[in-house]
Amino acid sequence: MLLVSLLFSVVACSDDGEGPKKEGESDPVTLTLSDPNATEETKALYSNLWAIQSKGFMFGHHDDLMYGRTWYGTAGGSDTKAVCGDYPAVYSFDLAEHIDDRYAADPDAQALRLRCCKEAYDRGMVLTSCIHIDNPLTGGDSWDNSSNRVVAEILTEGSVTNKMFKEWLDRLADLALNLRGSDGKLIPVIFRPFHEHTQTWSWWGASCTTTEEFVNLWKFTVKYLRDTKGVHNFIYAISPQMDSAKTVDDFYFRWPGDEWVDFVGMDCYQGINNAVFVTNLKAISKVSLAKRKPCGVTETGVEGFSAADYWTTNIHAPLTGRRVSMVVTWRNKYDPMESGTHYFSVFPGHPSERDFVKMYNQENSFFCGDLPDMYSPAENVTVL
Repeated sequence: MLLVSLLFSVVACSDDGEGPKKEGESDPVTLTLSDPNATEETKALYSNLWAIQSKGFMFGHHDDLMYGRTWYGTAGGSDTKAVCGDYPAVYSFDLAEHIDDRYAADPDAQALRLRCCKEAYDRGMVLTSCIHIDNPLTGGDSWDNSSNRVVAEILTEGSVTNKMFKEWLDRLADLALNLRGSDGKLIPVIFRPFHEHTQTWSWWGASCTTTEEFVNLWKFTVKYLRDTKGVHNFIYAISPQMDSAKTVDDFYFRWPGDEWVDFVGMDCYQGINNAVFVTNLKAISKVSLAKRKPCGVTETGVEGFSAADYWTTNIHAPLTGRRVSMVVTWRNKYDPMESGTHYFSVFPGHPSERDFVKMYNQENSFFCGDLPDMYSPAENVTVL
């Protein structure tokens, strides 16, 4: 009997989260957020991000409610809903233009984005935001990696760049503290501030910063928002870019520390390559279990894809059996003439429509209408 019990215990806590029993599915578990003063709704969302991993994955789409291939700003609009009849479970968006020096450039677009955020929350969706913020030292965009002094200047108290970056964070904090749903409560956001830091394209990336600088920038940002500005509705997500096959160790590249990270994401533009996707899904699942932090694919997709079986073959099949809370495809650019190929998800008329509906109908794919109340605590999951 002892041998049988030991064997069962090993299987139940399998490293990749697969087996007859998955940790967190029925056994009580305690998770810790980087913000001990997080709002009750934020804690509840966090508990559900963990709990849902044992049941399936949430489908998400960047800017899905704001525009689609042939429409912009239409109330209730969604390329996802136009195909399957339901909204995505996760709404992804970018807040950079609300906080850097573009903050007053397009007030109509700003208002629309915030309207969509509130509508998403009111529908019970999960919200996640990245920030492609401009370079505060050079005045260039996020992709301006011409100087390796940016983060050093941000971290130099009293410098021009330090003051500017704090002003940007002030705007972000003001937005977060005024982002409320129809219930009057602050809307929780999975916030991934310096995404794809493993790459060299950005001013916060691998070619412009040292490990120490990146870690200190991460901590500075969290502390300023949480402790100085009193933002308590953020779940802090790190999201390295993992386009080729990676190991568990790759996810710890410039890891800020367990107490500074809440959610483990990955931006995985692996193309039509299930071997790479499955390898990375196994790795991120292991990190999630080891750190007791929910995980998800925070960006993915194939630009201009045409495969009719893309969703069941390249998204659903690799994700089935994995402990991953979400998969979020990048945007469908507004293109009324449909002359370009900058789209990463389904829309009416795309060859994969039927296949997308087939994925939608699977028990382990969660869309908006499938979600439990993500803002009430999940059973057996305590969040500190």
